[in-house]
Amino acid sequence: MNPHDTKLDEKIGQLTAGAQAPSVPSNTATADRPDRTHRPGGRGRPQGGQHGGGRRQMRRRPGGPIQHRTSSPDDNQHNRKQEDTIPALAPDAIRIIPLGGVEEIGKNMTAIEYKNDIVVIDIGFQFKDENTPGIDYILPNTKYLEERKEKVRAVIITHGHLDHIGGIPYVMPRIGNPPLYTRNLTSVMVKKRQEEFPHEPALDIKIVEKDETIRIGDLRIKFFAVTHTIPDAMGVIVETPVGSIVHTGDLKLDHDNGIPTDEEEKEYEKFKKEKVLLLMADSTNVENPGFSIPEKTVHKNIEEIIRTVKGRLIIATFASLLERMLKIVEYAEKYNKKVVVEGRSMKTNIEICMKLGLLKPKKDTLITVEEIDNFPPERVIILATGAQGDEFAAMMRMSNKSHKYIKITKRDTVLLSSSIVPGNERSVQKLKDNLSRQGAYIIHYKIADVHSSGHANRDETAWIHKKINPKFFMPVHGYHYMLRVHGEIAKETNGLTEDQVIIPDNGSVIEIQEGGTKIVKLKEKAPSGMVMVDGFSVGDVQEVVIRDRQMLAQDGIFIVFAIVNAQTGKLKKSPDIISRGFVYLRESQELLHGARIVIKNTIENSTKGMNPINMDYVKANITDEVSKYLFQKTAKRPIVIPVLLTI
Repeated sequence: MNPHDTKLDEKIGQLTAGAQAPSVPSNTATADRPDRTHRPGGRGRPQGGQHGGGRRQMRRRPGGPIQHRTSSPDDNQHNRKQEDTIPALAPDAIRIIPLGGVEEIGKNMTAIEYKNDIVVIDIGFQFKDENTPGIDYILPNTKYLEERKEKVRAVIITHGHLDHIGGIPYVMPRIGNPPLYTRNLTSVMVKKRQEEFPHEPALDIKIVEKDETIRIGDLRIKFFAVTHTIPDAMGVIVETPVGSIVHTGDLKLDHDNGIPTDEEEKEYEKFKKEKVLLLMADSTNVENPGFSIPEKTVHKNIEEIIRTVKGRLIIATFASLLERMLKIVEYAEKYNKKVVVEGRSMKTNIEICMKLGLLKPKKDTLITVEEIDNFPPERVIILATGAQGDEFAAMMRMSNKSHKYIKITKRDTVLLSSSIVPGNERSVQKLKDNLSRQGAYIIHYKIADVHSSGHANRDETAWIHKKINPKFFMPVHGYHYMLRVHGEIAKETNGLTEDQVIIPDNGSVIEIQEGGTKIVKLKEKAPSGMVMVDGFSVGDVQEVVIRDRQMLAQDGIFIVFAIVNAQTGKLKKSPDIISRGFVYLRESQELLHGARIVIKNTIENSTKGMNPINMDYVKANITDEVSKYLFQKTAKRPIVIPVLLTI
């Protein structure tokens, strides 16, 4: 059989024929070789199957609800050891656990525990990165809450961005589906997302506003308005007998040349009457000096571009920047222009704003993309998703000429009203190159003030710290270095000492003890391993699966097919080889010839004197020896999979 012309699916299909079913290798170490946690010449393979080790998973099936699948008690015992060592909460102590958002940007979630009550602030998710190939989303690890779900009294959502609401459909059923408190716009955005999960239990959503006070168990909770890039953003004040715990959510300040507005002064004035025990505050932009660009400055510049642009204007921005999108529609009406909204998430958010009365456009302001040629180009504004160069977003389809209705011309001006998210630099550059090749004029944040972050810079952060004036501080929402910088700001601004500032990791157990006089980070941690949404599966995807995906992307796969005589252990014919992403087989005949010799010798040496033949043992030896051979010849380590038929 010619290995060069054989297709992989045809080859695997042939495995169903033969005297015995093939023994196909998996990630699981065999019972006969329990010590093989690392293989010479190849990559290490930890023991345990894909869903082993007591991991708990939820599996979502098409047309059906997410179903929980739990390992046996024996399997779970090992995983519980770490969590079981967390001491019981003392009656006068307060426990805070950041379950996500303090080692990354995204998947923000924090639990506050007092006596028999747990209150959760935000349930976000994070998008995949280069370290998690094939993953859809990454969720906070909620195992600590799952095992204490009877104490979870409420979830409070600070605002409607996905890094704060994205995990709700996956997490809420796990923690007992407690009442969810948030402001009006955020509630509608949560409900809209929940429509994609029709089989999940209905959420018990309760609307609160910034000056309300509610009681949850033994806790009184208040809210305050904060400035962000989305309306109805709020901070949370949790009152306890020994002082208040303040969580800002994401925020910045509205200001004029570094002087906060009267509205900001008035909102933060309320903290004069608060005895703030602990502040948890957004750290995303604390490295940047001074004050951030006010959103109203961005609005003013965008209005000027809309007023003066010649030809068609295409504005690409984040669908989550609702205030900016609303202003763009407002300015379009002011200058008698039509708006085409392109992108599913952007259309959804525009519909939500119209439903809530935040946007009340004239009847003919918003037009469909099919109507675009009915108006002169200078009267058309296209509001689109894809400023980050997303492969299938509207902007990328326009740039690569695959959009059905919109073709870029030399008279077009493209306004990229967003900064570049780290990791997207090459995608954005490709987008700009493609647009430029078609003659479009591009305006972006590096040449004009057409974008502002929703997070406070260093001096804004210091102003907020002065107003809130906490006794203790714990930075949240950022990478570790950002948290460290934020901790230094707290020390400089509020005069806090080293033992009054806690820099957490995900799963850190922080306690305020001894009547509010002491804050400590326990040596024990709550479970903090990544929980991933992988297709229909939600759970702790084993590290071996992610590593195998990375290896496949880096060095490819090398599959060995061999037929072995079950009595003698001899090969019936020369083994067939299929490779994907490793080497081009037609130009690697010498390598393949050597590999076949290694395979033949390994099989016959491994089976010598063995009766009956242990095929798992033979396959493990093939993997070891072939991996070693390929690495010696190519300096690459493809995944080696031997498939053996016995007759």
